[in-house]
Amino acid sequence: MTDLQMTLIAAGGVFVVGVISYNKWQEYKARKSVERAFASDHDDVLMRSGETPVERQEPVLDLGAETPLSPLDVEPGESRRDAAAPVVDAPAPAVPAAPAAPRAPTTIASLEPAAPLPGTTPQTPPSELAESLVDPLIDCIIPLNFEGALRGDKILPALHKLRRVGNKPIHYVGFAVSGDWEPIVHGGVYTKLQAGVQMATRTTALNEIEYSELVTRLRAVADEIGAEPEVPDMIEVMSEARTLHRFVAGHDAQLGVNLAANGAPWAISTLIAALEKQGFDVRPDGRFSMPDGEGGVLFTLSTNVTLGADTTSRLTLLLDVPCVAPARDGFGAMVKCAKELTQRLDATIVDDFEQPLLDPALEEIKGQVADFYQEMEASDIPAGSTRALRLFV
Repeated sequence: MTDLQMTLIAAGGVFVVGVISYNKWQEYKARKSVERAFASDHDDVLMRSGETPVERQEPVLDLGAETPLSPLDVEPGESRRDAAAPVVDAPAPAVPAAPAAPRAPTTIASLEPAAPLPGTTPQTPPSELAESLVDPLIDCIIPLNFEGALRGDKILPALHKLRRVGNKPIHYVGFAVSGDWEPIVHGGVYTKLQAGVQMATRTTALNEIEYSELVTRLRAVADEIGAEPEVPDMIEVMSEARTLHRFVAGHDAQLGVNLAANGAPWAISTLIAALEKQGFDVRPDGRFSMPDGEGGVLFTLSTNVTLGADTTSRLTLLLDVPCVAPARDGFGAMVKCAKELTQRLDATIVDDFEQPLLDPALEEIKGQVADFYQEMEASDIPAGSTRALRLFV
């Protein structure tokens, strides 16, 4: 091999090494540029391996020491001993802190019905109200078990998400630290919860689809508050619901008494004044109701015409029998009112076939009403009771 060939080979080798070195240098510069462009000052804890994880630090809201810690304020899982531990004063800050802005008061409603539960008053004791809200005779009761104690303001938002399936209301009660069951309220502390879904209404019984929806949604609510529901067997619940609805359907009795004008039809404007003098209250739907004196209704009256009508020749008084307690004698009060209106309006009491309804027939109906009341009493659903008013709505 000549010297020229050796020189050319050496020069070629040097050139190849130079090209490779240049490419490596360009690759290094490009990588450094990318790293600088996407560099972050924060460590990515997900990319660490074999290192001790960094403990998460939650922000702490200092509410000051205006209100002493109550033993009832201890959260589940926190021992009362830890809650009562002395607090070590922190050093004062070098710069005085600006006064905190006043916090808006937090308002969380209770889980009592928006309207008073039928048959109860604002003075009804909480324990008695709880028995009416979750009633083993007409409700399917589902216990919600959890450890420790829960405060009402912690669980109310979750419970408000499930108040009805279909047309069946759902109520909740809690076993308070005071030792009584009561409606869930803001400020209460509870060691047990119960959900109760009404198994029947005037129209339908709780069915399989509604029950499945209830269970699914209640499990989600329970997960949110850290509880575990004890769900009853669907077959048993459906059987009880159908039995209850058969009772409701068999006792859904309404009695009507008609008044027919003896002469010309009554002018609505004149009629309204006469009915108000009789003691009726006018309702937005055009019906009139006779109050029972305690916030309830004894019976109603309809003019049997639309709101825009000018006259009517017929009135109907209607008694919702299972919703009026026997002691109020709703039927007797309705008949007495009808007789007074016949004098005031020059009318006749008639049946649905326009035949006069005489005293012997009215007395016979009164006896049937008394038998009806006895049947309801024997079934532990007395007419006019909270239990009956919940079912016959």
